[in-house]
Amino acid sequence: MDLLALADFNLVARHGGFGRAARAAGRPKATLSRRVSELERSLDLRLFERGARTLKLTQEGSALYERTGVLLAELDETAAAIASGGDKPRGKLRVSAPLLFSQTAMGKLAAAFALKYPEVRLEITTEDRTVDMIEEGYDVVIRVNPDPDESLVGRILMRDRLVVVASPSLDRPTGDRAVPAVARGTSDVTSSWDVVASSGNARIMIEPVLRLSSLIMVRDAVRACVGAARLPVSLVSHDLAAGRLVRWGDIDGPEIALWTLYPSRRLLSARVSAFLDFLKEAFPSGTPEELASFID
Repeated sequence: MDLLALADFNLVARHGGFGRAARAAGRPKATLSRRVSELERSLDLRLFERGARTLKLTQEGSALYERTGVLLAELDETAAAIASGGDKPRGKLRVSAPLLFSQTAMGKLAAAFALKYPEVRLEITTEDRTVDMIEEGYDVVIRVNPDPDESLVGRILMRDRLVVVASPSLDRPTGDRAVPAVARGTSDVTSSWDVVASSGNARIMIEPVLRLSSLIMVRDAVRACVGAARLPVSLVSHDLAAGRLVRWGDIDGPEIALWTLYPSRRLLSARVSAFLDFLKEAFPSGTPEELASFID
């Protein structure tokens, strides 16, 4: 495959048309059109649907663009790094991180990374939804218990677990009596919690009296004795140690695993590798206590 023709195809796909790509690159429009046509003939595929005024990627063209765009960008970066005499991290680094992790740790982590690597332009977006890394242009995504994805490579950054906590002034229920509870969001319709405590397994009946979208808000409401809640141990470890909250037991269920994900490819840019190594240094053991150290 002609890499120069592939690069021209990516240029046209990125700008959404031959004219815009020609103006952006300072290249003749006719040359770009000819190179893309040659690539289509060599692959025996139509990469663009050409209309009178529109140009749209075909399904095959979209797949080729998604798989080769990042690779070509990394090849350019590698060549530039070699030409400049090293592989020093530089350029834009886009990261998507979940809300709680961003609120508790990412501000301090991002600041420390920026000071260590001043030539990297770090951009953090906070969201809990599933993102399309290639389509949305993210270099690294941090997620809790992500679904398997063959197009991504991942490593566990840290592990956490849910515990049931309450204010010391809230009596723990006995029997079938329901305890007032603070739930996260409107989708949590659980009517009971199965917990593991030193006294053995137990089921706690609950009645949600407050629903909040943020776990930090849930913690603050529990501190105010509104009700009990399920919260990550990393978020409440300081409160437990100080006696502001008491622990009724661990939730009987799967662990919480925080993953770092990046596109499945053999060649990682220097800035992505530096960011992954930086996170590993921040959480060498991957314990909840390491995350708790970031919480004031």
